[in-house]
This record gives sequence, C-alpha cells and structure tokens, in this order.
Amino acid sequence: MAGSPPGRSLLTDRSPTHGTVSAMLHLRIRLAAVVAVLLSLALIPVAVAPAQAAPAQRTSSAHRAVWFDSAEVTDNQDGTFTVAWDAPGVRRVRIYTADTQQVPRRRVVATGAGTGSVTVSVSGSADRQWFRLVPDRGQDIVVADRLIRLQGTTNLRDAGGYATADGHWVAMGQVYRSDALNNLTAADRAELTRLGITTDIDLRTADERTTSPDVLWDGVDYVVADVLGSTAGFTPVSAADAVQMMEDAERQMVSSDLARQAYAKVFDLIAGRKGGVVYHCTAGKDRTGWASATLLLMLGVPRDTVMSDYLLSNTYRAAYNEAVLGSLPAAYAAIYEPLLDVRESYLEAGYDEVATVFGTERAYLRDGISISRADLSRIRARLLH
Repeated sequence: MAGSPPGRSLLTDRSPTHGTVSAMLHLRIRLAAVVAVLLSLALIPVAVAPAQAAPAQRTSSAHRAVWFDSAEVTDNQDGTFTVAWDAPGVRRVRIYTADTQQVPRRRVVATGAGTGSVTVSVSGSADRQWFRLVPDRGQDIVVADRLIRLQGTTNLRDAGGYATADGHWVAMGQVYRSDALNNLTAADRAELTRLGITTDIDLRTADERTTSPDVLWDGVDYVVADVLGSTAGFTPVSAADAVQMMEDAERQMVSSDLARQAYAKVFDLIAGRKGGVVYHCTAGKDRTGWASATLLLMLGVPRDTVMSDYLLSNTYRAAYNEAVLGSLPAAYAAIYEPLLDVRESYLEAGYDEVATVFGTERAYLRDGISISRADLSRIRARLLH
C-alpha cells in the first residue's frame, strides 16, 4: 500500500493498524488535524483576482503620489530589522522607526539612495516595529514586517504594503489575511486586540467552524462568510489529478453563487468597518488568497506583484507542509503536495474563468461580487496613500 497510489480514499481511512497511512501519521501529527486540512484544501479555490485586464503600466512620474515601487521589512528575530526599498527617481531616503504606525519624524535610524537595503538594531518589545521611509520627493510610506508572528498561526500576514500602478501605496495595518484562528493563545489574543483588529471574517464551512471554532479576542466582531458550503469532494489518485482538482475548484470559486456572496460580504465589511479587518480560512492560502488577490487588483496593484503575494503562502507554510508530507509515504506525499501548496496555474485558472464568465475585471467586480463604483471608491479611500 505504501508504495503505490491509494486504492481508496486516504481521507476516510482512519484504521490505525501497523503499516497503514494512519499509523504513520500518528507518529508525527494528529491524523484528525491532517484530515481536516486536506479536506478543507481539496475543494478550496486559489486566490485570484479578476482577469482579462492588460498588465498594469506605471503612471508617469509627473502624476505619482508615491515614488516607491517596493519596500519590505524583515524582522530578523535577533533585535535587528532589514529594510529594503526601490524608489526610482528618488535621490535620498531617510528612515525613521517607532512601535506605533504613526512613526513621527524624530530619530533617523538610516539613510540611503533611491534603491537600497539597511539592517538596523531596534530595542523594545513592541508587537510590530514600524518604519517610515521619507523620500526627497513624493509621499512618505510606512511599512512593517508583513508576517504577524503568533503562537497559534503560521500564515497571518498584512494584506497591504504594495505599490499600485498609478503611483499609490496600499496601507499596512488595516487589512490582514490568515490561516485558522482556532489555536490562539491568551498572548495571541492580547496582541490582536492591541493591533486593533476588530472584525474577524471566517471563510470556512460549517463543519470546519464546528470542529475548530475561532478563538475570539476582546473587541472583535465575528462574521461568517462561507465560501464553499461543503468540503465534500473526490479524492485525487495522482499528482496531476490533484492539480486539476485545484484548478477546477478555482474556476468554481470565481462563478459559484455561494462564493460570490461570501466575497461580496468581505469587501462590504472592508469598505464599511473602521477598525482592522482579518479574513481567514483553514490554511490561509486559497479562499483567503482569493480575497487578497481580488483586493489588491481592485486597488491597482500590478498582476505580477499579486502573484508574488499569492505565492508567499508557500514560504510561510513551508515548515508545516514539510511536516505533513514527511509523515506520508512518498506515493501519498506526491499526490497531496499540490493540495498543500499554491501554484501559478491555480491563479491562472481563476483568471481564465473570470474572462470566460464575466469578460472583464470590472464586470466581475460589478456583476460577480456586487462592488459598485461607490464601494470601490470607499475601499480605495481607506487603503490607498
């Protein structure tokens, strides 16, 4: 059995006899957890945003509010942070830091040219360390490490921090994306409260919510926006079959009534809520990724940047995925790996479905998920510098 593809569903075979997949999983991780993940991933659509629009082109320099094409902060987990940026046309950048998002211009910690990277030491134990990048022309931007490191999550990260094609910047500290929130510790909950996240949007099915209910924190409003309705589906018998399953599911998530209603609710809440918003599913990569990619594209972030953000789930979930796959026989691991990671072809399948069903990005926003021009203006006003 271990040396050949499964003859029956791995997801329903729970007998713990010697040599079975269940016994091997029991040595490393709880079978129930793996089953829940694989079931939830098997029909989850991958994050995509509307397709058929031409690749975004940079606005002319005369009309740019923000001159940064990119800026990233990495917490090195040793008291230092690496800040990297690219601002063509800028001669000098000053960098300030603080443990609040306001980051007043009080203490310069580094300076550099229009493109550069510096590593700085920062004292203190703030939940997030923020950096203000001040160019010699155009608006400042404020950035932080994208990943929120909690004990109970692996893929909780900021949805902002990207440049748009029309010379704006997607604000950080407003909208977050995450994997499941059922394992939050008391310290995690306190941090989420301090971060000002006041709306928790659960994209999971009723079964997932019952089995692993969200752990809520002070001041948060819990909202359900079920994308799938059910995690039932067929079991792949090859890696190619698993890839096809994910691509087909992606297309379904673009056009199914339930998914469209769920994402319409997500963006209505982003447009209307004043505090921070987090949306999440089980792995934080597919249903959640769809929401993020749609959000970034509607804000004008170039499609190649959206793809890069989408693929970050492979980075943040690498250790977890390796543990799951390492607990399986090689034949099974090869089959289930496409369900645990994210791939460009999944996103492209969503683009194709949007083009086929709706024709254009704007038509998808308007007719697919009920985003009016007024809604779009509210979202852009909230999130764009």
